[in-house]
Amino acid sequence: MDQDAFRETYRDVNERACIFERAVLTNQCTCSEADRFCIAEREGVACNSREGNRRCEQLVSLLREHARFALRAATEENRDPLPYGKAMRVQVGGLRGLRAIVDGTDTEPAELPEVFSLVERAMAKFGDLDALPFSEIMPHIAGYRGRSRSRRRR
Repeated sequence: MDQDAFRETYRDVNERACIFERAVLTNQCTCSEADRFCIAEREGVACNSREGNRRCEQLVSLLREHARFALRAATEENRDPLPYGKAMRVQVGGLRGLRAIVDGTDTEPAELPEVFSLVERAMAKFGDLDALPFSEIMPHIAGYRGRSRSRRRR
């Protein structure tokens, strides 16, 4: 399937794309409001909650804004999509940091974070996403390393 046709079909099928789609598709987190679907042997994730999607969008925007230094991003005005590795650092590292401050623990739990309930608990604890202690979340974003590149055989 040609890339342009895929993108057009994806937009038609997926009315409300999951903000944490990359993290969900790589099994770095789960979400009770996420629905996976397939188009031409490719997977996508749709969000079933309008309010949840709005909150996740706000959270990722705030994480990205506060993580500019950790990501070595130039300016706040640069709203281009992040490269895959940096987007994963914001999504997965941000969720791990959020869970650490909400649960009050620094140890990495065995189970994956459940995004919808985690954001709900953060809202209940801090009142608003703007009030999150981003200085405590940033070390998790800076410290997140995705899987390492495999070496090619010669």
